[in-house]
Amino acid sequence: MESVVAPVFREWPKIPRLRRDCVITEKIDGTNGCIHIAEEGAPIIMGSGREIPFLVGSRTRWIFPENDNFGFASWAFANAEELLKLGPGTHYGEWWGPGIQRRYGIAQKRFSLFNRGRWNEENLPTPLVSVVPVVAEGLFSDALVEEALARLFVGGSLASPGFMLPEGVVVYHTASGHLYKVLLKGDAIPKGEKK
Repeated sequence: MESVVAPVFREWPKIPRLRRDCVITEKIDGTNGCIHIAEEGAPIIMGSGREIPFLVGSRTRWIFPENDNFGFASWAFANAEELLKLGPGTHYGEWWGPGIQRRYGIAQKRFSLFNRGRWNEENLPTPLVSVVPVVAEGLFSDALVEEALARLFVGGSLASPGFMLPEGVVVYHTASGHLYKVLLKGDAIPKGEKK
């Protein structure tokens, strides 16, 4: 009789409670970006031996001015000294404005950070960045999400006041640590099927 090797035991994860706090921010329709700054601001050495102050990324890859994503890497490297004030870590956000998705009727592209737990309008270390606007917060419920959507539908974008076609909201559920998006238009249609 052959012996069977027991599989590695994987415990069932704890299940977070649904009715916990959430933060609902405006979903800005641009392109995802991130800036990674090494601990203690040490330069990052590339395989070529080139030293750079930080890494810049899109949603899926590291980018540089020579393989850019809507000018985000060029902007970041041109403003490296100021952006280093964000400090160590990976800073995710949305790069948005002229020439990207909805454009929002603004004159220059902007980078809005996602991490509302760390950043707010009062503690940003540089005026080059902003944070995604909070639309609502409180105990998670469908009603709270619907109220946030209604606020954007009636009043327009909080990120770009006067722009009346905001995309929707992102719900950060604090107990699960997950993000969920809800669009104002076409939310039931999978992204690949939109025209």
